[in-house]
Amino acid sequence: MSRLKIYCTTAMALLLFVAGMAQTTTPLKVAVFAPVYLDSAFDAQEYKHGNNALPRIILPGLEFYNGIMLAVDSMNAESQDLEVYFYDTKSIHEPLEKVLNNESMKQVSLIIASFNTRSEIKPLATFARQQRIPLISMTYPNDGGLSANPYFALVNPTLGTHIEALYKYMHKTYPTEPITLFKRKGAAEDMIAGMLADMNKKTPGLPLKIKSVELTDSFSTDQVLVQLDSTRQNIVFCSSLNENFGSNLVKAIASSKSYKTVTIGMPTWDAIRDLGKDAEIIYSTPYNYSRTDKLGQYINTTYRSKYIGRPSDMVYKGFEALYHFGRLLLKHRNNLIDQLSDQDFKLFNEYDFQPVKLRKDSFVADYLENKKVYFVRKLDGQIKSVQ
Repeated sequence: MSRLKIYCTTAMALLLFVAGMAQTTTPLKVAVFAPVYLDSAFDAQEYKHGNNALPRIILPGLEFYNGIMLAVDSMNAESQDLEVYFYDTKSIHEPLEKVLNNESMKQVSLIIASFNTRSEIKPLATFARQQRIPLISMTYPNDGGLSANPYFALVNPTLGTHIEALYKYMHKTYPTEPITLFKRKGAAEDMIAGMLADMNKKTPGLPLKIKSVELTDSFSTDQVLVQLDSTRQNIVFCSSLNENFGSNLVKAIASSKSYKTVTIGMPTWDAIRDLGKDAEIIYSTPYNYSRTDKLGQYINTTYRSKYIGRPSDMVYKGFEALYHFGRLLLKHRNNLIDQLSDQDFKLFNEYDFQPVKLRKDSFVADYLENKKVYFVRKLDGQIKSVQ
């Protein structure tokens, strides 16, 4: 891959496109932030790593940027009147604090961010609140310990929202069947199990029949299979975000065809390649990207042509972030923060943003959260349905 295909800009802010500049009105400005690590990859004009391979740490931010650029092309073709600026959050020469002190940032009408560390969330979110600029966070981590910030919008639902949605899914789909909950020892796992137990106490219907089994990280296949029943369909719930634990649990269950089992797991399963290739699994996700419809095929074909590779979900996230929320900005302008759930420019996903108050006596929302969760069902590694 050549450098021009990797990135053809500096590490600081850069004007990606200005469409409709012949008009007399001033175009609305969008600032996009993502971790691309350009300064660690290039020494002046020279690529530091000396070969065609890219460090894995660069790829998510770079692919998000490539998705942004595909959206730029699409919106340019439609003559949308926007100015879009891109910032590398890992820039050494233009660090985030310096960017936010630039007067031009106060003219921005929308901020889109792909975070990969919690430490970057607060300064950008604080700036957005002070300037009353909607900030759309497209990736984990989530809230970064924020409070009283109604301009910060999470596209990725929090863990609590996922667990609540998974509980409701199980209550609707398997209301009377025994459910075996496998967990590992840990604070997060205890919290998840506690959430489910609390929901079971508060449910207006019959509580779920949940049996909890704790395993060590080095559990054996026999320790899993002994908990299953060969005479009926088994419903298994993995209550750990640990990807290795979840993957090993699914493999252990799939190792014996004597047990018909549906394994329900965490949103982290969406990122585990080949998970469930010999099993039936269900997991929650805020994203439902179809690669077979007209738009999905367009992104796939265009990306392969430009970058000679298969677009990851980060490409789709970048494309959707700019196109969907950029079009909403043009429609609602200064009232965008109250219209984030508008479905007029839906591409792949529906969004249902709701204000979240961490304390009942709060006067303002601590953040906005997308409450829409999809359930992906895979059988033998193939997606069979999305609800």
